[in-house]
Amino acid sequence: MSERAPVRDVEVTGTIRLGQFLKLAGLVEHGADAKDLVAAGDVGVNGRPEFRRGRQLEGGDVVSLGGDRARVVAT
Repeated sequence: MSERAPVRDVEVTGTIRLGQFLKLAGLVEHGADAKDLVAAGDVGVNGRPEFRRGRQLEGGDVVSLGGDRARVVAT
């Protein structure tokens, strides 16, 4: 059984959409990359595949892509 990657905390002010968070957290380089990865079902939120790039994230949500995981920390 493989271990899961540790979760990095990423602070955000106010609300943020999934596509924006992927860029802010450094999980993708460009917005077009986020669009393609989300549409392909490669991005997860709280352990479930997410297909909506515009999904509003809340504090505590954990976004995963490949072996990377980042948690939304609302400030």
